[in-house]
Amino acid sequence: MNFPTYIAKRYLRSKSSQNAVNIINFFTFLVIIIGSAALFLVLSAFAGLKTFSLQFTNTFDPDVKAVPVTGKFFSLTAEEKDALETMEGIASYSNEIVERVYLSYDDKNCIAYIKGVDEHYRQVTAVDSILYFGNWGVDENQAVIGIGIFNLLGGPMGNMAPLNAITLKPGNRSITADVLGSKSFYNQMPLVVSGVYAVEDGLDKTYVFATLPMVQAFLEKDSTQISGINFKVGEGVSISKAKENLKTVLGDKALVLSRQELNTTLYKMLKTENTATYLIFTLVLIIALFNVVGAIIMMILDKRGNSKTLFALGTTIKQLRQIYFYQGVFVTCFGGLVGIALGSLIVVSQLVFKWWRITPSLAYPVEYQFVNILIVLGTIVVLGLISSKIASSRISKKLLA
Repeated sequence: MNFPTYIAKRYLRSKSSQNAVNIINFFTFLVIIIGSAALFLVLSAFAGLKTFSLQFTNTFDPDVKAVPVTGKFFSLTAEEKDALETMEGIASYSNEIVERVYLSYDDKNCIAYIKGVDEHYRQVTAVDSILYFGNWGVDENQAVIGIGIFNLLGGPMGNMAPLNAITLKPGNRSITADVLGSKSFYNQMPLVVSGVYAVEDGLDKTYVFATLPMVQAFLEKDSTQISGINFKVGEGVSISKAKENLKTVLGDKALVLSRQELNTTLYKMLKTENTATYLIFTLVLIIALFNVVGAIIMMILDKRGNSKTLFALGTTIKQLRQIYFYQGVFVTCFGGLVGIALGSLIVVSQLVFKWWRITPSLAYPVEYQFVNILIVLGTIVVLGLISSKIASSRISKKLLA
């Protein structure tokens, strides 16, 4: 152990003869603890909120999805289908077709999207986990709707009157009053609701799930025409590698997007909020660490006599500065570690006991991540180095004269 480090540790453990200096040192240490604990808690809370928010999209969105480059639909040839079935790194895939429809039931109506999916859809996504009641049905005319649609339409279910789905027929005819009044202008399909899903208010009012062949016939599309392909990537296979392989098969007709690319706006919003909050709390820490500068300067003045003695015994100005620099670094680092420990205790207690609740049945989401410990510790160390350097630079020959 070198000389400046040894003296800095002695100063750290010893009390000043001036009570005011001891009080300032105590509050400086306390502010560092509270600041680092608060930053760790905020980062843990945002990590929990991010996971909580993304679980809704993760339910519907696959690992990778192919969507048409232009228009609403594209065709999948038999050769391309065979290539996808034997592609390495793809555990499973599911075709879908989506279109906006008008839903009508018992003089009530709403607008939604009908999504025709094949038998592999529940293997590729996690929709099984959101079924609120009922079942996914086995008959061709059965459908699963969101709880939002269910409530809007007054609860069409089971053997009751069918739910009617209506969509415009494809074509390029001009719209006139005579055409609008004609049944040849639109297609109509009765649906028996076999189940209801519930995940999030917006999504609960958006989708009606039905079988792929039935929806293709309803939209007057052949069996090769689809709106998208959902892929489940195999374990140990990177998303980027899977995307590259899929692009070689699908060519220019489809865009291959990861789950994050499908929800770019949501991911950007969460990242921006997290960054903004981190910067705000870092600013609070910067202001708090001004106390470290003040405390070290007070310590320099309080130990001025000792510094003069050390200087007379041959200690250089550089070594004297190092003493107070190390003292400031020790205080900030130790305070940061205590703050992280305190924050960790609060986060773990929330995970275990769920003290803080948003609703009686929903605890506030938090997530304990090692990366947050590194972020807080790194922030504290960097700010501590800067503040300690500023304060220790006050040592000069003029001060020791």
